[in-house]
Amino acid sequence: MDPDLQGMRAFVAVAEELHFGRAAARLFLTQQALSKRIRRLENALAAPLFERTTRRVALTSAGERLLPFAREAVAAYDTAVAVIRETVAPLRVEVFAERFTPLRILRETVARMPGLRVEPSMRQGMATALPAVRSGELDAAFGRVHDLGVPWPADLDHRLVHIEPLHAFVDEMHPLAGRSVLRLCDLREAGIAMPDPGGAEEWRGYLLRLRDELGVPVRFTELAIGVRDYSEQMRRERRAVMLSEAGTDLPEDPHRRRIPLIEPTPLHVWSITWRRRNRDPRLSRLLGALPVPAVPDLGDDRFWIPEPDRAALAEFDPIATP
Repeated sequence: MDPDLQGMRAFVAVAEELHFGRAAARLFLTQQALSKRIRRLENALAAPLFERTTRRVALTSAGERLLPFAREAVAAYDTAVAVIRETVAPLRVEVFAERFTPLRILRETVARMPGLRVEPSMRQGMATALPAVRSGELDAAFGRVHDLGVPWPADLDHRLVHIEPLHAFVDEMHPLAGRSVLRLCDLREAGIAMPDPGGAEEWRGYLLRLRDELGVPVRFTELAIGVRDYSEQMRRERRAVMLSEAGTDLPEDPHRRRIPLIEPTPLHVWSITWRRRNRDPRLSRLLGALPVPAVPDLGDDRFWIPEPDRAALAEFDPIATP
């Protein structure tokens, strides 16, 4: 029989998901197209690979024997493509947006790796970047890996790279502009006003958890189109404050005030995610060179971390990082 890489890739996806709908979404195919590829492979092998009922999908004995070899075949092809790509195309990495921590981290890491070419992408949300990582359009993406609105894809892996405190940002005419620090309880009356996160569902989830767990009102305004619009929205607020990272890279503005938050200080957890079967050696080098931050004392009530992030940090093993 002739090699059938499409069929092998479809088979591996269904074998790992045990669900034709999820496997089709993973490969950006219709279920009909996916089923056609599986049938073509089964016909070529003269053996059924799946037992299918209305309630479940399971591997047959032939499917179980084929799976490790199919994985090796797909991985070998991906590795060959990666070797060729290494000479002609940069790694493509989602950094959320220009003003946030991931771009700085990526820039500093690549500066220590002569010859590594990286092309940043700015889709402004992990939720919006995941389909591109799964399809291979992106090699990796920085972002928060919780509250995405969908289950975490089984074909993606992720690890912690940075933990950043949040500050309040206000205009110089704001009644809180003269404060050197702000306690979270100070915001229970003033509240937080944030531009609508758009497709960044993980950031929306973070803010709603802060509202629910700390009792601080959160109000979403219209989408901010660029840094100038963000600043204009901030100037219009005469009661609520806006939040962003302590290290947010914003243009100098003598009218803007940045105020640390305390008791507790909200922490934002940045991770990087990638496709498990991406064999590009440059990606492995990049993952190995990225920082591994120290995890704060999770019992320290001076800090606030959303519950799912806190649970993940409790299990984080820095020794096991790539």
